[in-house]
Amino acid sequence: MCKTEIAKNYLKHLESRDMEKVIDMFNDKGTVESPIYGVKKAGEFYRELNSDTLSSELYLKGVFEEKESNSLALYFTYKWILKSKKKVEFDVVDIIELDSENKIKTLKIIYDTVVSRNLINELNQK
Repeated sequence: MCKTEIAKNYLKHLESRDMEKVIDMFNDKGTVESPIYGVKKAGEFYRELNSDTLSSELYLKGVFEEKESNSLALYFTYKWILKSKKKVEFDVVDIIELDSENKIKTLKIIYDTVVSRNLINELNQK
């Protein structure tokens, strides 16, 4: 499977909230670094994200491959509806590093958290 296919499958599973398929894309030690949730094992991160989410829509803007390495970047818009029914929309860049078996080793999420951080804090105070 090529890097672009991996990227598109990742976004498809994330949008459909099929977290087990997302988690299966990671190797056993795979981690996610998120500006809101911190650094976590993939399973822990996606289960927490899923528990905070009512629905989401993702719109891919581009996949950027590093041909000389196992890295790629995804650029997409994330429309996120939290369990509180509050909505937030932002652009995201995910930096993915794959292992030799094309499993995700690390995923670093980059986005502006000004609105989403407050909404997550509100959600978790209830």
